[in-house]
Amino acid sequence: MRKVIVPFMLLAMASTIVAAQTSISVEKLDLDALKKIRVEGMEKSKVMETAFYLTDVSGPRLTNSPGYKRAADWAVQQLKKWGVENAHLEAWGDFGKSWELQKVYVAMTAPYYKPIMAFPKAWTKGTNGLQQTEILLIDPKDSARIEEIKLLMKGKIILMSRDDVYKQSFKADASRYTDQELDSMANAVNKQVDTAQQRRMRENFMRNGGPINFINKVRDMAEKEGAVAMFSITPRGHDGTLFVQGAAIRSAFNKDAPDAFTDIMIGTEDYLSLCRIAKSGVPVKLDVESATTMSNANITAYNVIAEIPGTDPKLKNEIVMVGAHLDSWQGATGATDNAAGSAVMLEVMRIIKQTGLKPRRTIRIGLWSGEEQGLLGSRAYVKNTLGAANEPKPGYENFSAYFNIDNGTGKVRGIYTQGNEKVMPIFAEWLAPFKDLGATTVTVSNTSGTDHQSFDGAGLPGFQFIQDPIEYDTRTHHTTMDSYDHLIAEDLKQISTIVAAFVYNAAVRDEKLPRK
Repeated sequence: MRKVIVPFMLLAMASTIVAAQTSISVEKLDLDALKKIRVEGMEKSKVMETAFYLTDVSGPRLTNSPGYKRAADWAVQQLKKWGVENAHLEAWGDFGKSWELQKVYVAMTAPYYKPIMAFPKAWTKGTNGLQQTEILLIDPKDSARIEEIKLLMKGKIILMSRDDVYKQSFKADASRYTDQELDSMANAVNKQVDTAQQRRMRENFMRNGGPINFINKVRDMAEKEGAVAMFSITPRGHDGTLFVQGAAIRSAFNKDAPDAFTDIMIGTEDYLSLCRIAKSGVPVKLDVESATTMSNANITAYNVIAEIPGTDPKLKNEIVMVGAHLDSWQGATGATDNAAGSAVMLEVMRIIKQTGLKPRRTIRIGLWSGEEQGLLGSRAYVKNTLGAANEPKPGYENFSAYFNIDNGTGKVRGIYTQGNEKVMPIFAEWLAPFKDLGATTVTVSNTSGTDHQSFDGAGLPGFQFIQDPIEYDTRTHHTTMDSYDHLIAEDLKQISTIVAAFVYNAAVRDEKLPRK
C-alpha cells in the first residue's frame, strides 16, 4: 500500500475534544469497557509476538506463495486458540501463479571482486544456475542501432545506461506528524480531484513514455536473443536500500502469462558504479545466479476470516469489520507493509476476547491477499459477500463499518472519514478518551491506496486511520529493509488499543454507523 490523500470539504469542527461526555455528546461510551481495553492493549499486549510470527517465522508473504500460506495458517490457528470463532481460509477466486525466491547471488568479479546486493522481481525466471557473464551497456540514444546491438546480447547482462547524480537527503528518515500538519488535516478544504483521471495519466505516461517504451523493447529482445538477465536500478531507496516489486509485465502472476524474463533489482550506488566502469571501456565481468520457483498447481487465493459473534438477538446479524492486508513483496518480510496492520487486527480480536466484553453486533476480521496487485482480496470479499449499493447482497444492509490499518508502524493520530461528515462527531467522541495517547484528529479527507477503498467504493462505511509516517515512504515501504526491527512496539500497542475501542464502540451502539 502507498497512501494518497485527497481533501474534501472545509468543516468548522475542532480536531480534539476535552472529554468523552460533553454538553453536545452524541455517544454513550462505556468507559469501564474502554478502560479494560486500554489495560489489555497497553499493558498485556501480544502484538509484537504476533508480528514476529508473521515476519521472521513466516518470511515474505507474496500472494499464493509458501510464505503467505505459512502466515495465513498461523493466523487461523492463533485465532482459534484465542477463542475467536469460525476462523478459516476463505477462497475468493483465482489469483494466479505461486512464486518464491530460492537463491540469488550477484558479484562483480572484474576489474575487482565486489558482492552486490540484489533481488529478482517477483514472477521472473531464474538463470539456470550460476552464470559467468559480462555487461552489455545500452544507451537509449542508440535506439537506431538496436538491430545491430541485439546480436551482442547472447549470454550478457543488459544494463541501460544512466547518468544520474546521487542526491543526498537532509531530512530524517523517520518523522511524526506535527500539530500544524494535523490541524491542516482537521480543516481540510474541498478540492474535487478526479483520482481516476490521475491514475490514467500515470498509466499512460508509463506505457507511452519514450524511455520506458524503449526499455521494454530491449527487455523483450534480450529474452529472445538469449541474454542472461537484465539489471534494473531501484526506483526509490538509497544507502543500499532496494525497492523491489514485480515483473515489468502487467499481471505477470496471471496463470496464462508467460514466465517473465529474469530482471534483477540492484541498488543505486552499485548500478551507477557499473555504468561508470563500463562507459570507461574497462571490461566488467559478473557472477550471477537467480533461482526462483513458479507454479500453477493452485491458482486459487485465500483471505483469513474469523469472527466474534454478537450477543444481542436483534443486532447479532449486523457486522463490524476490521482488516489489513497480509500479503507483502519479497525484498524483506513485509513488517511495516503490512504485518504491522495484520498483527494489530489480530490483537484487536484477542483484546475483545480476553477482556470478556460482549459486543452486541458481530465483529469480523479479514486479512487480505492480493492487496499489492490491486486490492484483489478485499474487493472480491465485498463483491462476493456484500455486493454494492446498486446490487446489494443480503449482508449489505446489515453491514455497519470497516476499519483498516495499512500505513506502517506509526501510531494512530486520528482517522480519515472518506468524506462522511455524519461520522465526524461520533469519531471525535470515540477518540476523546485517547487524547493522552496522541490520537485527536478527525478529518473529512479521503486517503486511498488500501483495502478500506473496497468497502467505501461499494457505498459502505470504510475507514483508514491516520498514522505517523515514521520511515514508511523513506525507508521501508516495499524495500529490503521492511523487517521486524523497524516496528515500534509502543506504537503498535497504541494502535491496537484505539482500534479495539473503535470496533467495540461500533459493535455496541444502538444504530449502525451512518453512511455517506
